[in-house]
Amino acid sequence: MKCDRHGQAWRQPLAWGWQGLVIALLGAAPAARAQGTEPDSSAVTPLPVGAESDSAASNAEPVRPGHSLNERLMITTRMVRLREKSNVIRTGPGSDYAIASVQPRDRHFEVLAKRDGWNNVKLSESESGWVHESLCEEYDDLSGLKWRPNPKLYTRTGSYVLNGYAGAYAFDKKSNSFVAGGRLGYYVFDRVQAEVGVAWTHVDRPAEIVESLFDLSLEAETFHMLFYNLGLTYEILPGRQMVPFVTAGVGSSIMLGRSEPSFHYGAGTTLFLSKRTAMRWEFRDYRFSSGSDNARRENDNIEFSLGTLYLF
Repeated sequence: MKCDRHGQAWRQPLAWGWQGLVIALLGAAPAARAQGTEPDSSAVTPLPVGAESDSAASNAEPVRPGHSLNERLMITTRMVRLREKSNVIRTGPGSDYAIASVQPRDRHFEVLAKRDGWNNVKLSESESGWVHESLCEEYDDLSGLKWRPNPKLYTRTGSYVLNGYAGAYAFDKKSNSFVAGGRLGYYVFDRVQAEVGVAWTHVDRPAEIVESLFDLSLEAETFHMLFYNLGLTYEILPGRQMVPFVTAGVGSSIMLGRSEPSFHYGAGTTLFLSKRTAMRWEFRDYRFSSGSDNARRENDNIEFSLGTLYLF
């Protein structure tokens, strides 16, 4: 038991020594940071590609989480043009630095960094130098940018279109009547719209000679007609305020207790008054056959209409 107490006696000072060494090292680290590792406010500030001016940068929106700084910068290059007859380029940002070269007027250089009124410019692929801002003028080089239309600036893909309209309807080009209807469309693409529509008109045809199998008769026709259709509309100049289009489709006309299959084609123009509202005028030719089984005839039915659109 005495040996154990002597063993513990020489181990305890050794443990205290290790603890003191660890505490000293941990205390020295904050002291070193407080004494000499704070960033120097006079350090050279690199100029990122496409950076904005100092005043604009100070008012710039801070970088949000998930958005890098490069996403906020224009893809431009800051340049300087020398404006004196002979311009001294130095090895550092100050007049006490050695002269690196002397450049003539109107030479252009890319700016790499700025410090205290001096611009660090790229002289070659392996050399750079410093020129005072009084010897040059800065500008943004936009020569590398190419104009591209923004495809999402006017996109309406996925939008629904509600169209109500009224106009005139000529049954078989021989009678004029009022027509009213509506359509529901969907932009499959920016140029292509699928639509379904329904309309009503009252036909009042004047008396005319109708030939049947055994006789001729003079008949006048007056009836209500309901017609519906499915179609595709193709916009010729999408994304503009005034958009011409062509349309075609199939459907059916219900009249006198019969349902006649039909197809139609036409053209028109849409005038957008805002992003969601527009006016639309168009004409369509509905072609279908009518009459009894022994006296069928093909009809061209012209419709002129004016309506309003609402996109949602």
